[in-house]
Amino acid sequence: MTIAAALVRAQEEESDLIEISPKANPPVVKITDFGRYMYQLQKKEQKQKAHNKQTEVKMLRFSFRTEKHDLDRILDRAREFLSERHLVKLVVRLRGREMTNKDYARQKLAGLVKELMDVSEVEQEVRVQGNQFSAIVRPKRGEKG
Repeated sequence: MTIAAALVRAQEEESDLIEISPKANPPVVKITDFGRYMYQLQKKEQKQKAHNKQTEVKMLRFSFRTEKHDLDRILDRAREFLSERHLVKLVVRLRGREMTNKDYARQKLAGLVKELMDVSEVEQEVRVQGNQFSAIVRPKRGEKG
């Protein structure tokens, strides 16, 4: 159909002639309401944005002296973040005289990382950063949350 014929037909239907694919040979056009077309495009983009959520690094801090129940809560929270496909950074902060028991802090953090191995992989091993130990875990590949 020629451009002129398409324009006449669009005017008869009291609609707009919208070019969908200008690079195609011949170009693809559509006769529809322009406002409705733009609305549908916006909805499509929003839906795609919702699926392309950025992963964040969620940090969970605990102390050298944190007890079992609180550590269980931290593990639950970490599993929740991992199920949402986020990276989780676990941090043990040492203060004052706790600095003399670095091995205990490292073991405590390694224990938490080990507990999360069923749902995660180690992104960054346990490392010292000043007065704190940290490790980063990421969700296992291929698993949906």
